[in-house]
Amino acid sequence: MPQDKNRQFLEFEKPIKDLFEHIEEFKTKAEKSKVDLSDTIRELEQRVIETRRDITLNLTPWQKVQLSRHPDRPYTLKYIEKMTTDFVELYGDRNVKDDKAMVGGFANLDGMSVMFIGQQKGINTKARQMRNFGMANPEGYRKALRLMKLAEKFNKPIVTLIDTPGAYPGLEAEERGQGEAIARNIYEMMRLKVPVICVIIGEGASGGALGIGVGDRVFMLQNAWYTVISPENCSSILWRSWAQKEIAAEQLKLTSDYMKDFGLIDEVVPEPLGGAHWDYQEAADNLKSYLIKTLRDLQQIPADQRVGQRIEKYNKMGFWDEVNA
Repeated sequence: MPQDKNRQFLEFEKPIKDLFEHIEEFKTKAEKSKVDLSDTIRELEQRVIETRRDITLNLTPWQKVQLSRHPDRPYTLKYIEKMTTDFVELYGDRNVKDDKAMVGGFANLDGMSVMFIGQQKGINTKARQMRNFGMANPEGYRKALRLMKLAEKFNKPIVTLIDTPGAYPGLEAEERGQGEAIARNIYEMMRLKVPVICVIIGEGASGGALGIGVGDRVFMLQNAWYTVISPENCSSILWRSWAQKEIAAEQLKLTSDYMKDFGLIDEVVPEPLGGAHWDYQEAADNLKSYLIKTLRDLQQIPADQRVGQRIEKYNKMGFWDEVNA
């Protein structure tokens, strides 16, 4: 978790930022004047907690989108670090190269050997460029599929952590078969014999999310989003500008509560007050408790029955009307 002086604040988090500035002022004043201001500082710290709670309860869909992209928000590797031990990262798709936007490997989760796979965004400018901002190329999805098949070979469950603005849309990605790679992953994940849990931890956009998003259970963090297109791109298509992105976010129904109501996810995982960026360990512990219980439940179901239930789960998704000709 970032130190208070290094924290970054979104526009709607300004009341919290102001309180932190007041706290720093009182700490500086107490140090210089040798006056005990601890009661005042404690009161301000309590107001920070209350303000975080108030902001969390009244977020708009667009604000949740912003929160999912918060520069201090934990990414895949941070969750793996906080939830597991003995993580061994595996590299490469055995065809083109290693895609840094997609990471994966075996780790120990509460005594279980689990294959973790997820998109990884960078924590600074240089790392973001190296990770391609979490937008995987075809080799990233083929790497993910290779790791899934490896887990299946050794009968180990799979957890995918989704956090991407979308699959990389560049010309070279299309030339190497971006659409085919994502479609192949969807097809193969539907048939995996081992338990699969998918978690949207931040942004869950379009095929970039679906490429590692088919599982027996799908969870979503409280302030994540999941939809076919980002609000900005939706706005640019419908209104020829990004100016209506807030309206687009509202109309897309992309937040976790809508996804749960639509039956597209199974559970909403609560985040710390104000968002996961406020307490990495609490955010990881919340998710870990869901994963452990669900994996143990899924392991009790015979493989063929589990695959059948998975197929049935996805066949039921969506709304439609049948018209007699």
